[in-house]
Amino acid sequence: MAKFKLALGVLASLLFALAPAAAVHAKEANGKSSAAKKQNTKKIKVVLRKGAAAAPREKTVRRVVTVRGKRKVVYQKVTSVAVPMAAPMPTMGDLAGLNLTRDPLDLKSSVALVLDQNNAEVLFEKNSNVALPIASITKMMTGLVVVEARQDMEELLTVTDEDVDRAKFSSSRLKVGSQLTRGNMLHIALMSSENRAASALGRNYPGGLPAFVDAMNSKARQLGMMDTHYVDSSGLSKMNVASARDLGKLAMAALQHPLLRQYSTDPKAIVEASGQPMQFGNTNHLVANPGWDIGLQKTGFINEAGRCLLMQTVIEGRAVIMVFLDSKGKQSRTADAGRMRKWLEALKPANMSLPGG
Repeated sequence: MAKFKLALGVLASLLFALAPAAAVHAKEANGKSSAAKKQNTKKIKVVLRKGAAAAPREKTVRRVVTVRGKRKVVYQKVTSVAVPMAAPMPTMGDLAGLNLTRDPLDLKSSVALVLDQNNAEVLFEKNSNVALPIASITKMMTGLVVVEARQDMEELLTVTDEDVDRAKFSSSRLKVGSQLTRGNMLHIALMSSENRAASALGRNYPGGLPAFVDAMNSKARQLGMMDTHYVDSSGLSKMNVASARDLGKLAMAALQHPLLRQYSTDPKAIVEASGQPMQFGNTNHLVANPGWDIGLQKTGFINEAGRCLLMQTVIEGRAVIMVFLDSKGKQSRTADAGRMRKWLEALKPANMSLPGG
């Protein structure tokens, strides 16, 4: 009996001594299993890509990972899943069905107008009597009101919090507190479509922005722009509307002012903001193209308006005014200007007009 108890005690001691080693081995095994699980979870990766809905695509990618301080090569399967792109926001022209109008030149603009500057003869038109949002083409009227009010171009104006766009959150290089002369504000408003500069010009009119907008609408009526209405000096609101015919009249009036011609067509310029030089460029790349002779221009864009362009140029010795509204695609408005130019160059003097619808 004593021998049995002794053997039982020895066995218990051995089991007790072996327990820590078993626990260590179990922990290591669990660690390896956990690492393997982590490694396995990394083998499947989902990458979202824009485009039309389609079946997921899978490919193998080589990766280098570090396990317990050692570099190891693994191969992971990557699955890319197509995510349908959201449909573009319809413009006001789209909602009016103007995008369905076809024309002989296959223009990408829903609205187009070409006038002979010398006699106001219509050479081409397409939906030219429809009032639509005109975006930053509004700034041409802003410039016209400023120069005709004979305000001091050397007076320093300050960008304030009131000039910050909190409706569309458009960007601006002018910080709140920046000081520029009225002339520089007008320059970059016309050349670079600077929204805060255009807002500051309106605020610093006698009576403030409300009086400035009234002056804009009064000038429009004076010019016979009966389809035109303004609510701000920048064009950020979709409520700034005009027809292409009206914008042709605006261009005719603006062409009488050398400052508007120069400021709107400078390819680039350096202006001082609070004593610091800043370089700005033109939003219309055609002004830097030696193949074009452009005397006045203004671009515009907001979602509701599409891409817009107002421009005076000389083609085959003939001064013409072009208007393109609700154009689809970033370069489409200038591409339409190019199509129109080729058409005008090919025309015979006896057949100089072609209504487009």
